[in-house]
Amino acid sequence: MSIAWGSLGDVALVSIGATIAVVAMFALGVRTLAERDTARAHGGNGTFQQVSAGACFLVCAAAVLYGLYLIIPQFH
Repeated sequence: MSIAWGSLGDVALVSIGATIAVVAMFALGVRTLAERDTARAHGGNGTFQQVSAGACFLVCAAAVLYGLYLIIPQFH
């Protein structure tokens, strides 16, 4: 049995990068929700912050669903 170490390294790097990207997008979404509350407290409406947070959470959900699509063979 032979292990393709280069391919294993590629998979490890891509999965670490994707994990960092999803966590960063989720953290950015939480931060923009906090900024929305601050904007509302100062008399603004916070619509831009809410839309931005929704977009961040949508990107996170899409990444999770794509990962599930790749893992579950019945979806192919």
